Amino acid sequence: MQPPASRDGIPQVSHARPAKRQHLTDAELQAALHPSAEEGERLQKVLARAGVASRRHSEALIDAGRVEVNGKKVTRQGMRVHPQTDVIRVDGVRVNVDESKRYFVLNKPRGVHSTMSDELGRPCVGDYVSEKIAAGQRLFHVGRLDADTEGLIMLTNDGELANRLTHPRYHVSKTYLATVDGEADRALIRTLKKGVELDDGPVAADGAQIIDVHQGRSIVKVELHEGRKHVVRRMLKAAGYPVQRLVRTKIHTVSLGEQKPGIMRALNDSELRSLYKAVGM
Repeated sequence: MQPPASRDGIPQVSHARPAKRQHLTDAELQAALHPSAEEGERLQKVLARAGVASRRHSEALIDAGRVEVNGKKVTRQGMRVHPQTDVIRVDGVRVNVDESKRYFVLNKPRGVHSTMSDELGRPCVGDYVSEKIAAGQRLFHVGRLDADTEGLIMLTNDGELANRLTHPRYHVSKTYLATVDGEADRALIRTLKKGVELDDGPVAADGAQIIDVHQGRSIVKVELHEGRKHVVRRMLKAAGYPVQRLVRTKIHTVSLGEQKPGIMRALNDSELRSLYKAVGM
């Protein structure tokens, strides 16, 4: 094929180079249009946004070899990471850099069921996060509390953390305050620590303490990592002290504190890092 002729009849010769991206796949085209999505973000920027330190201090942490990405120590500047998939640790402690992950603590009131919805229209945990769910956040509860038990229940969209927190192999401790019938004494504490036999096997408390004794009732603190159904109520009943009220006050280092029933709050960074460490994430 002859090149097109100019007005004077002399063929024109084009010196233009062919386009470099004539046959890109969809993935290559997206990478070309949005290079940051393909290349990730600078590590020091991600650390700063996660609240670890300023960018300058984050660079110093990297220089000192105190930062790991996916189990490998980073000592050079300019490394790019993907916050939603990469695991980043500072001084061996995991840092939450994935802004899509959500972590909440709810003080579940008595009479509220540990479900995200209830076919019978009964009050449930999902009622307290309905606005967040309507806004597109997919949350689910971590473990369960029976309807008559009050206290701390976590909600998240982090499936890996939720699974590990409820798996018996990680021995994540849970603390309860039980109001029981009867004036408890040190014999009860010895019994709980030694263990009692239930219909589905023995159970022993990791820790137990008498908080108060008054007019035929006692408040007993029980710490254990068991996750069997109604296990605290059943072990106290087996020990001769039926439970009248039960409140879960703590999971590992995450505590209700002064948080009132029906109130929900976000986990802070130190609480989340502690949970990551407890379950080996």
